[in-house]
Amino acid sequence: MSTPQQHDVTRLLVQWGNGDKKALEDLMPLVYSELRKVAGRYLRRERSGHTLQCTALVNEAYLRLIDQHSVQWKNRAHFFGVAAEMIRRILVDYARSQHAQKRGADAPKISLDEAFGVGQERDLDLVALDEALSHLKQIDERQCRVVELRFFAGLSVEETAEVMEISPATVKREWVTAKAWLFRELTGKAAHGA
Repeated sequence: MSTPQQHDVTRLLVQWGNGDKKALEDLMPLVYSELRKVAGRYLRRERSGHTLQCTALVNEAYLRLIDQHSVQWKNRAHFFGVAAEMIRRILVDYARSQHAQKRGADAPKISLDEAFGVGQERDLDLVALDEALSHLKQIDERQCRVVELRFFAGLSVEETAEVMEISPATVKREWVTAKAWLFRELTGKAAHGA
Protein backbone atom coordinates (compact mmCIF):
# COMPACT_ATOMS: atom_id res chain seq x y z
CA MET A 1 0.00 0.00 0.00
CA SER A 2 1.42 3.37 -0.95
CA THR A 3 1.69 6.31 1.41
CA PRO A 4 0.87 9.99 0.76
CA GLN A 5 4.63 10.67 0.63
CA GLN A 6 5.03 8.06 -2.14
CA HIS A 7 2.29 9.81 -4.11
CA ASP A 8 4.05 13.15 -3.54
CA VAL A 9 7.31 11.71 -4.88
CA THR A 10 5.56 10.36 -7.96
CA ARG A 11 3.76 13.64 -8.59
CA LEU A 12 6.95 15.67 -8.14
CA LEU A 13 8.96 13.34 -10.39
CA VAL A 14 6.40 13.75 -13.17
CA GLN A 15 6.35 17.53 -12.71
CA TRP A 16 10.14 17.66 -12.72
CA GLY A 17 10.20 15.51 -15.85
CA ASN A 18 7.92 18.08 -17.44
CA GLY A 19 10.42 20.86 -16.71
CA ASP A 20 9.16 22.20 -13.37
CA LYS A 21 12.32 23.33 -11.49
CA LYS A 22 10.33 23.98 -8.29
CA ALA A 23 9.28 20.32 -8.26
CA LEU A 24 12.94 19.32 -8.09
CA GLU A 25 13.45 21.57 -5.05
CA ASP A 26 10.42 20.00 -3.35
CA LEU A 27 11.48 16.50 -4.36
CA MET A 28 15.00 16.70 -3.01
CA PRO A 29 14.24 16.33 0.73
CA LEU A 30 11.83 13.44 0.09
CA VAL A 31 14.15 11.32 -2.06
CA TYR A 32 17.36 12.30 -0.28
CA SER A 33 16.23 10.74 2.98
CA GLU A 34 15.14 7.57 1.19
CA LEU A 35 18.44 7.42 -0.70
CA ARG A 36 20.24 7.65 2.65
CA LYS A 37 18.25 4.65 3.87
CA VAL A 38 19.15 2.66 0.74
CA ALA A 39 22.83 3.60 1.02
CA GLY A 40 22.89 2.91 4.74
CA ARG A 41 21.31 -0.50 4.24
CA TYR A 42 23.92 -1.36 1.64
CA LEU A 43 26.90 -0.01 3.57
CA ARG A 44 25.89 -2.01 6.66
CA ARG A 45 26.62 -5.09 4.54
CA GLU A 46 30.13 -3.86 3.79
CA ARG A 47 33.23 -4.96 5.64
CA SER A 48 34.15 -2.97 8.71
CA GLY A 49 36.50 -0.09 8.04
CA HIS A 50 34.97 0.71 4.65
CA THR A 51 36.05 4.25 3.78
CA LEU A 52 33.13 5.25 1.56
CA GLN A 53 30.65 7.08 3.78
CA CYS A 54 26.90 6.99 3.44
CA THR A 55 26.67 10.74 2.82
CA ALA A 56 29.27 10.61 0.02
CA LEU A 57 27.47 7.69 -1.63
CA VAL A 58 24.10 9.43 -1.41
CA ASN A 59 25.48 12.73 -2.68
CA GLU A 60 27.12 11.06 -5.67
CA ALA A 61 24.01 9.01 -6.49
CA TYR A 62 21.78 12.06 -6.10
CA LEU A 63 23.96 14.19 -8.36
CA ARG A 64 23.92 11.50 -11.02
CA LEU A 65 20.16 11.08 -10.69
CA ILE A 66 19.29 14.75 -11.05
CA ASP A 67 21.56 14.90 -14.09
CA GLN A 68 19.27 12.43 -15.88
CA HIS A 69 17.64 14.55 -18.57
CA SER A 70 16.26 11.89 -20.90
CA VAL A 71 14.40 9.85 -18.28
CA GLN A 72 10.62 10.09 -18.20
CA TRP A 73 10.01 9.34 -14.53
CA LYS A 74 6.98 7.11 -14.06
CA ASN A 75 6.81 6.92 -10.29
CA ARG A 76 8.76 6.61 -7.06
CA ALA A 77 9.66 2.96 -7.66
CA HIS A 78 11.04 3.81 -11.11
CA PHE A 79 13.20 6.55 -9.58
CA PHE A 80 14.61 4.20 -6.97
CA GLY A 81 15.16 1.54 -9.62
CA VAL A 82 17.38 3.95 -11.50
CA ALA A 83 18.99 4.86 -8.17
CA ALA A 84 19.86 1.18 -7.64
CA GLU A 85 21.78 1.13 -10.87
CA MET A 86 23.60 4.35 -9.94
CA ILE A 87 24.53 3.05 -6.48
CA ARG A 88 25.84 -0.18 -7.98
CA ARG A 89 28.02 1.74 -10.45
CA ILE A 90 29.36 4.06 -7.75
CA LEU A 91 30.21 1.22 -5.37
CA VAL A 92 31.88 -0.90 -8.02
CA ASP A 93 33.85 2.06 -9.38
CA TYR A 94 34.94 2.84 -5.84
CA ALA A 95 35.95 -0.76 -5.17
CA ARG A 96 37.97 -0.89 -8.39
CA SER A 97 39.72 2.40 -7.74
CA GLN A 98 40.56 1.52 -4.13
CA HIS A 99 41.94 -1.91 -4.85
CA ALA A 100 43.36 -1.78 -8.34
CA GLN A 101 46.77 -3.26 -7.44
CA LYS A 102 45.80 -6.92 -7.21
CA ARG A 103 42.31 -7.93 -8.27
CA GLY A 104 40.37 -9.25 -5.32
CA ALA A 105 43.25 -9.27 -2.85
CA ASP A 106 41.84 -6.54 -0.68
CA ALA A 107 38.56 -5.78 -2.42
CA PRO A 108 35.56 -4.66 -0.36
CA LYS A 109 33.67 -7.66 0.96
CA ILE A 110 30.02 -8.08 1.61
CA SER A 111 28.34 -10.93 3.37
CA LEU A 112 26.96 -13.49 0.94
CA ASP A 113 24.73 -14.65 3.77
CA GLU A 114 23.17 -11.20 4.09
CA ALA A 115 23.25 -10.49 0.37
CA PHE A 116 21.49 -13.59 -0.85
CA GLY A 117 20.02 -15.23 2.23
CA VAL A 118 22.11 -18.39 2.17
CA GLY A 119 22.73 -20.39 5.30
CA GLN A 120 26.49 -20.17 5.47
CA GLU A 121 28.45 -16.98 6.13
CA ARG A 122 30.96 -16.17 3.38
CA ASP A 123 32.64 -13.03 2.15
CA LEU A 124 31.88 -11.76 -1.33
CA ASP A 125 34.05 -9.50 -3.44
CA LEU A 126 31.94 -6.58 -4.69
CA VAL A 127 33.88 -6.47 -7.97
CA ALA A 128 33.26 -10.21 -8.43
CA LEU A 129 29.56 -9.61 -7.78
CA ASP A 130 29.52 -6.91 -10.45
CA GLU A 131 31.26 -9.23 -12.93
CA ALA A 132 28.80 -12.01 -12.10
CA LEU A 133 25.88 -9.60 -12.59
CA SER A 134 27.30 -8.52 -15.95
CA HIS A 135 27.49 -12.20 -16.93
CA LEU A 136 23.95 -12.80 -15.65
CA LYS A 137 22.74 -9.81 -17.69
CA GLN A 138 24.02 -11.52 -20.85
CA ILE A 139 22.14 -14.70 -19.90
CA ASP A 140 18.98 -13.20 -18.40
CA GLU A 141 18.61 -9.44 -18.30
CA ARG A 142 15.40 -9.57 -16.28
CA GLN A 143 17.00 -11.58 -13.47
CA CYS A 144 19.91 -9.14 -13.36
CA ARG A 145 17.50 -6.22 -13.06
CA VAL A 146 15.61 -7.95 -10.24
CA VAL A 147 18.89 -8.35 -8.32
CA GLU A 148 19.79 -4.68 -8.87
CA LEU A 149 16.43 -3.50 -7.63
CA ARG A 150 16.12 -5.87 -4.69
CA PHE A 151 19.76 -5.89 -3.54
CA PHE A 152 21.16 -2.48 -4.46
CA ALA A 153 18.02 -0.35 -4.15
CA GLY A 154 16.39 -2.40 -1.41
CA LEU A 155 13.04 -2.35 -3.19
CA SER A 156 10.34 -4.72 -2.03
CA VAL A 157 8.99 -7.46 -4.27
CA GLU A 158 5.95 -5.29 -5.01
CA GLU A 159 8.03 -2.19 -5.81
CA THR A 160 10.32 -4.25 -8.05
CA ALA A 161 7.28 -5.62 -9.86
CA GLU A 162 5.98 -2.09 -10.34
CA VAL A 163 9.28 -0.81 -11.77
CA MET A 164 9.65 -3.79 -14.09
CA GLU A 165 5.95 -3.97 -14.98
CA ILE A 166 5.76 -7.68 -14.12
CA SER A 167 3.86 -9.60 -11.46
CA PRO A 168 5.15 -9.97 -7.89
CA ALA A 169 5.11 -13.76 -8.40
CA THR A 170 7.46 -13.36 -11.36
CA VAL A 171 9.76 -11.15 -9.28
CA LYS A 172 9.87 -13.77 -6.52
CA ARG A 173 10.62 -16.54 -9.00
CA GLU A 174 13.34 -14.54 -10.78
CA TRP A 175 14.85 -13.45 -7.44
CA VAL A 176 15.16 -17.04 -6.20
CA THR A 177 16.64 -18.23 -9.49
CA ALA A 178 19.08 -15.31 -9.75
CA LYS A 179 20.27 -15.76 -6.15
CA ALA A 180 20.93 -19.45 -6.76
CA TRP A 181 22.78 -18.73 -10.01
CA LEU A 182 24.89 -15.97 -8.41
CA PHE A 183 25.68 -18.15 -5.41
CA ARG A 184 26.96 -20.94 -7.69
CA GLU A 185 28.87 -18.45 -9.85
CA LEU A 186 30.54 -16.68 -6.94
CA THR A 187 31.29 -19.65 -4.75
CA GLY A 188 32.59 -21.58 -7.76
CA LYS A 189 35.07 -18.79 -8.57
CA ALA A 190 36.14 -18.59 -4.94
CA ALA A 191 36.72 -22.35 -4.80
CA HIS A 192 38.86 -22.19 -7.94
CA GLY A 193 40.85 -19.18 -6.72
CA ALA A 194 39.54 -16.87 -9.43
